[in-house]
This record gives sequence, structure tokens and C-alpha cells, in this order.
Amino acid sequence: MRESARRPGTAPASATPPARAASLPSLARACVGELVGTYILAFFGCGSVMSAVITGAQVGLWQVAVVWGFGISLAIYATAAASGAHLNPAVTLSVALRRPETFPAARVLPYWAAQLAGAFLAAATLYACFAPFIGRFETLHHLVRGQAGSQLSGMVFGEYGPNPAVFGTAPATLALLSPVAVMLIEALGTAILLFFIFALVDRHNRDAPGSNLAPFFIGFAVAIIISVLAPLTQAGLNPARDLGPRLFALLAGWGPVALPGPNGVWWAYVVGPFLGGPIGATLYDLTIRATPAAEEQGVVYEDTPA
Repeated sequence: MRESARRPGTAPASATPPARAASLPSLARACVGELVGTYILAFFGCGSVMSAVITGAQVGLWQVAVVWGFGISLAIYATAAASGAHLNPAVTLSVALRRPETFPAARVLPYWAAQLAGAFLAAATLYACFAPFIGRFETLHHLVRGQAGSQLSGMVFGEYGPNPAVFGTAPATLALLSPVAVMLIEALGTAILLFFIFALVDRHNRDAPGSNLAPFFIGFAVAIIISVLAPLTQAGLNPARDLGPRLFALLAGWGPVALPGPNGVWWAYVVGPFLGGPIGATLYDLTIRATPAAEEQGVVYEDTPA
């Protein structure tokens, strides 16, 4: 329609629609969604590592990475309506910092708690299933749980760098990557992940796959990052995915091998993603983002009571 044909006072067709009121899911429902979604993510993700290391069922890193990716995709599909399916404290932090109009900062800590609980419960479930086989694996490899070298079995819960399944557990191997190096690699992987996530969910990115396919491609992004970085640090990319199972391993007998871990490396898997996530999201916003800041909020969200 030509501009002259519009009625006086009407907006052109390309103008941003006026904001409309909509409500966020209640905090209780959102936290349940995050707990369930992170449980699914950690169950299939840690489960793929467990089946590969303990039973040899997976052949090659890519099979583990693909299970991780599909597990994440299905977790997002299952829980996005309840919470937005962050399923990762680094994602929650990045969204709170870069999209404050769509995600209230008051929800950050409850989301983190729900994510950590979901990952811990997934680790407990997997241990209940695999405990006799983990014990058999330790016997065959002459491992004493909680002592040096037992990160070869403990890696099915928390991560270690360098990857014990690839490089072993000798002191000379541990010297290949300092905790700071592990932190930087984890930050890099998480930055790449958040760059992709923000691109995939940008509603003005005309080449994005759309909301129906975005979860699949987010899972695929995780899989390709794992395929590159997991030989080095196991590619945690998610503080809850690491810390929740690591806390369970601490209680299940791995003791100081779980926390603080060899060389005190545990903190690198928390700090790295928290640094890298916002960096990746910010890089997308500053270099690629298609949505003008003035048009970001097409919907005004209001909290509803639980």
C-alpha cells in the first residue's frame, strides 16, 4: 500500500506493533521447569559420558556429543513453555544482563538453584543405575575411589582437564593444563554457545530457523563445541551441569578428587562459563544483532503470583 493511501494517523505497515501486556509464568512453575529441564539435560548428557566410559557403549566422541545435543534439544522442547528453558546458569546470567526487559533479575538466583538441583538429581539417578558397573570399572582399572587417579571414574560426574579418558591421570598430564587454562577454554566454549543461542532466538534474524527448530540447532551447537573442546576439558559449558554432579560425587566417595579436584580445578568450570556466556551474548549484540534496541520489547511482561 502506498503511503498516500493510508488513513491519517495510522502507522506504516513496517512499524513495530505496540507493546501488549502478557504475563511470565509464575516463579514456582518456572523453577519446576528449570529443574526438570536441567535434569533431562544432565541425565542424557552425563549418562552418555557414563555409558561411554564405564561400559564402552559409545564409539567415539561424536556419539557422546550427539546424545548431549539431542538431550538438550528435547529438554528445551519439553520445558520452554514453563521457564524459557535456560537450563544453564550461564544462559540465565547472559539473558538477565543482555535482555533485562524480558527476564527479571529477581529470577536469577531461583533459576540457578533449580538448575543445580536438577543436575544433582540426575547424577543421583544415574548412580543408582550404574553403581555396580562403576565399581567393576574401578576394580578392572585398579582405581581407589577418592584417591589420585580416580578421576578416571569420577569424570562421569564432574569434568577434569585434561580429559582423563584421553590423556590419562599422571601428574605430568595434569601439568598440561592449569586451572586458569581450563577456565579460559570453558569461557571460550560458552561464549561460542551463547553467541549461537542469541542468534537463533533473535526474532528479527530473518535467517534464523524459528522457534520450532531453534532448540534442535542449540543442541547441535552444543554437540559441535563438545566435539572440539571435550578432549581438552570435557567441555562442561554449564556451571550447574558440572557442580551438581560434582557435589553428588563428593558425597558418593570421590571426596577431594571430586571437590576441589586435582589442582583445585573445580572453580574453572564455574567461573569460565559465567565469564564466557555474557561475552558471547554481548559480541552477538554488538556485531550481528538484527533487532534494534528500541524494538526489542514487543511484549511487556508482568509477574504473576505463584
